[in-house]
Amino acid sequence: MFEEKIAELNKGIEQMDSGDIIDKRTYTVDEIQDILEISRPTAYGLVKKNLFHSVRIGGHIRISKRSFDEWLDAQF
Repeated sequence: MFEEKIAELNKGIEQMDSGDIIDKRTYTVDEIQDILEISRPTAYGLVKKNLFHSVRIGGHIRISKRSFDEWLDAQF
C-alpha cells in the first residue's frame, strides 16, 4: 500500500523536461502526510520526534527519503 503511494509520488518527478532521469532524495511534509494518510499536525509531530532525518531550509522542511523509507519499513 505505502509502496504504491511512494512509487506514484516518484513517478511524476523521475524525468525532467530535458528527459534526464533524476533521483528524488527528499520528501516534503505534505508528501509523508499523503503516503501515511495522516493529518498535517500528525506529520509535523513525526518530524519533531526525529524518527527520521530532516532539515529545515528557510521555511521548508525536507525529509531524507532513505531515512523515511527505512523508518517506514521497520514499522511492519
